[in-house]
Amino acid sequence: MTEGKQSPYEIGLDKNAANYVPLTPLTFIERSAYVYPDRVAVIHGSRRQTWRESYTRCRRLASALRQLGVGKGDTVAVVLNNTPEMFECHFGVPATGGVLNTINTRLDAEALAFILNHGEAKVLITDREYSRVVGKAIELAARPDMVVIDVDDPEYTGPGTRLGSQDYEALLATGNPEFDFEQPADEWDAISLNYTSGTTGNPKGVVYHHRGAYLNAMSNIVSWGMPPHAVYLWTLPMFHCNGWCFAWSMAANAGVNVCLRRVDPRLIFDAIREHGVTHYCGAPIVHSMLANAPEEWRKGIDHKVSGLVAAAPPPAAVIEGMAKIGFDITHVYGLTETYGPASVCAKHDEWQALPLAEQVTKNGRQGVRYHAQEAITVLDPDSMQPVPWDGATMGEIMFRGNLVMKGYLKNPAATEEAFRGGWYHTGDLAVMQPDGYVKIRDRSKDVIISGGENISSIEVEDALYKHPAVMAAAVVAAPDPKWGEVPAAFVELRDGAEATEAEIIAHCREHLAGFKIPKRVIFGPLPKTSTGKIQKFVLREQAKSTASFE
Repeated sequence: MTEGKQSPYEIGLDKNAANYVPLTPLTFIERSAYVYPDRVAVIHGSRRQTWRESYTRCRRLASALRQLGVGKGDTVAVVLNNTPEMFECHFGVPATGGVLNTINTRLDAEALAFILNHGEAKVLITDREYSRVVGKAIELAARPDMVVIDVDDPEYTGPGTRLGSQDYEALLATGNPEFDFEQPADEWDAISLNYTSGTTGNPKGVVYHHRGAYLNAMSNIVSWGMPPHAVYLWTLPMFHCNGWCFAWSMAANAGVNVCLRRVDPRLIFDAIREHGVTHYCGAPIVHSMLANAPEEWRKGIDHKVSGLVAAAPPPAAVIEGMAKIGFDITHVYGLTETYGPASVCAKHDEWQALPLAEQVTKNGRQGVRYHAQEAITVLDPDSMQPVPWDGATMGEIMFRGNLVMKGYLKNPAATEEAFRGGWYHTGDLAVMQPDGYVKIRDRSKDVIISGGENISSIEVEDALYKHPAVMAAAVVAAPDPKWGEVPAAFVELRDGAEATEAEIIAHCREHLAGFKIPKRVIFGPLPKTSTGKIQKFVLREQAKSTASFE
């Protein structure tokens, strides 16, 4: 085309109300309620809600929150388990133009108070189970203008008191069942606020937009290959990256949300059997618990069950263990800053002909980009150049695309640093394998440098997991006067299993180079987050205070 001349495709073809609507996952529940009004949407104990009923409750919630003054850009914080109320908040809150802040239920009062104040919560919806800690957090936050609403779940029979001005059901009773969802004027508008773990200071507030939530919800379905009307068990906390966006995914899927207040392998198997669960998600420890549960707990489950594993690189032994009990596990990878999973270890049919050990190795990688993500790559963080696809040269995993956060709330410096060079920097070290799949080696802070040699804690952990007595393992650096630092292993044994430090070290000697072998093995339960991720920062402090490793 002649330079300066306007293209005919630029004339009279503008956006208008007929051909452009900002993307938002709010439309998913409207569609499912319209098309499948009488299909079951939510199961929780004896409760059953159809898609029509769930949508009506979400409309009531939005209307009631609007009457409390919640509008565009206002934060509604929730401290809730995986219950129908939590599911409804994923639609009812953003339907007002507000922003949903799902808070980790395991946080202490000080951290809760920080989040309530930093996020400027206008309303707090909290489960009675957490009244002791939340009550203290409310005092510390000193926010008399913040409205507190209690959820009194009939499935919870433990201690706790009500803290708020009214309970959730009374709030919904004030709402209009015909309330029209407020669609975002701009798909870049904030939909939710998720705080990082804050292991090194105050947590950072990660802001999601409607566009990213919509696209990742759809990517979950497409990249995982979920069929319509899946039966999804909520083993993953909905507060964690908005349940990896699966609250919105299940509305798009018009499937069944089977709620679960706490993760327990017996309860999980019972739910899978009773409700015909087809899909679930979780950290490696969740899958490990299932793989190592008594065989009789699994009796009667003869249908295919698919699981996503993420939150930490899954040990090969976990993937192998799940394969042996007939569960189909897919490995995904991401961070809070990427709406949860933003890459997937996409499987190839020909892998099924390989020996199980080789299948496990291939399926244990972080893989390739999600359908709605633009790119995942491994770059040298200094030069920002791609590393060679040799499976050996380490660099930093970086993401780019629609499944990357808006940024960190009230923290422009951290946002700018995270997006340096036009990529989101994960802090995870990895290699690019010859087939273009990413394989993580370690968190940059988890690499152990012993006598000038880099040791991958993940490699040592994989060796530990191969021991038949090991249920869970974590390896961290311990100070050493000669080598600077050496590997220290923290090991949680299977129920009824026994092993000595000498036996574990001898086992590692069969799988690792001498300098990578743990110099000390500490036995006991491992500290974990609510998503089952092992808290290595706790173990690092313990390793510093243990006896000499000489």
